[in-house]
Amino acid sequence: MNAVAEIKDLRVEVGGRVIVDGVNLRVLPGRITALVGASGSGKTTTGLAFLGEYPAGARVTGDVRVPDGLVGYVPQHPGAVLNPARRIGALLRDIARTQVRRLPRGERRAAARERILHALSLAQLPDAEAMLRRYPHQLSGGQQQRVVLAQALLLGARVVVADEPTTGQDALTKRRIVDQLAAVAREGIAVVLLSHDLDVVRALADEVLVMRDGHVVESGRAERLWLAPRHPWTAELLAAESTTGPVEPTGEGSVVLRTLPLTARHGRTTVLRAPALTLRAGECLAVVGRSGSGKTTLARCLAGLHRDHDGEILLDGAPLPRSLRDRTRRQLAAVQYVFQDARAAFDEHRPVLHQVARTAVRLRSVPEADALTEALVTVTGLGLTEELVRRRPAQLSGGELQRAALARVLLARPRVLICDEITSGLDTVTRRGILDTLAGLLRDRHGLSLVLITHDLDTAALATRIAVLDAGDLVEEGPARQILTSPQHPFTVSLMETTARLTAQNRTLT
Repeated sequence: MNAVAEIKDLRVEVGGRVIVDGVNLRVLPGRITALVGASGSGKTTTGLAFLGEYPAGARVTGDVRVPDGLVGYVPQHPGAVLNPARRIGALLRDIARTQVRRLPRGERRAAARERILHALSLAQLPDAEAMLRRYPHQLSGGQQQRVVLAQALLLGARVVVADEPTTGQDALTKRRIVDQLAAVAREGIAVVLLSHDLDVVRALADEVLVMRDGHVVESGRAERLWLAPRHPWTAELLAAESTTGPVEPTGEGSVVLRTLPLTARHGRTTVLRAPALTLRAGECLAVVGRSGSGKTTLARCLAGLHRDHDGEILLDGAPLPRSLRDRTRRQLAAVQYVFQDARAAFDEHRPVLHQVARTAVRLRSVPEADALTEALVTVTGLGLTEELVRRRPAQLSGGELQRAALARVLLARPRVLICDEITSGLDTVTRRGILDTLAGLLRDRHGLSLVLITHDLDTAALATRIAVLDAGDLVEEGPARQILTSPQHPFTVSLMETTARLTAQNRTLT
């Protein structure tokens, strides 16, 4: 079978640092080729080469051949490429009109509409009529992703590059994404899947390339690679999939944070209805649910980042102001937030170490020289080197930046640490390292508590207790072992069953 797109001996160098070196890749029509590897391994740089996109100032050698038809791209954060001021229908009509220009004028409108509806159907977007009337901000992340895919299909793409399409998605949405990409491949379109999610790669990929430090260390048919990995790094990626054990509290800790019944809104829309919740010292509370279920809204209420809510939040029995702007420095230090997108949380122009140290200066009035010393001790304790953290954020991988973000909030010496999907988009080895770090912090830092916002049930297994949200309602809450093994609410049951089916289906290959 002839390749529809091909990369030969690709080398990408930026500022004297080699990002990708000697990569070869053939993409076949109707086949799914997956690139897997740690954050910073070069898989995104390789995937974007099909679009002719490279980092600023890159020196590129090698040959990239793409089809006459456009190459479609579905980014990890699809909302960033949709015009927020235009309805979905208008965005798609702009593309469809270019496809029907040669038809008689009286036939163009109907033909364009037919093409749009077909693309939406192929991208598995139900209720197309309602979808066309909405703006991008009125769609969930999964819906935005499918709209971007529909745009690529309308353009007539023969190759689609999907960059971490399941990042931040729950098991039910992940299952739909698997079905969606499989349907695209059945249309004869080649799919290049860039992913850290090995279960999704198992479910979809025909061919797999394993990358590390810019090199392809192993490649081959998916079945062979899972059954008999030949390179130590491949074996390490597969071994790191096992679940981290739960954090066991050392005793009945005192209540650190308590919420009274909480109702939160976005504008006039109620997005969260949660009964009272209690967090004790040394505990880890995992909040799980689908995209748009209210998980992040709850976390932002606790942190003072979302003030449009009713119901008090108590820290050590005293009410916390709704807005962080009204909180004292002691209250700000006590409740700290680690964001999903660590890269966006750093100033790209300043060295990472100085940004980490700034927390101790601002919230604890530590002299700058002492703060830098404390910051260096903290980041090295989390596995980062001094040479690394003296760089700017762009020179660190996603996993390295997440560790730096953890170090930064730890310099506040918080009572409550809120981590919002911080393992999303990370490979299995890096993810395991972050979870082990969190478990170690709870063991070693007396009085620290953790709120873990996650879609991933393997990550939630770290928790002492789990709270389940569905469509803004807290539907179930209890000990982690009980929720994971004997869920009671129908939504929790469906979430667990979908996860089990996806895992069982994919593990049959191993």
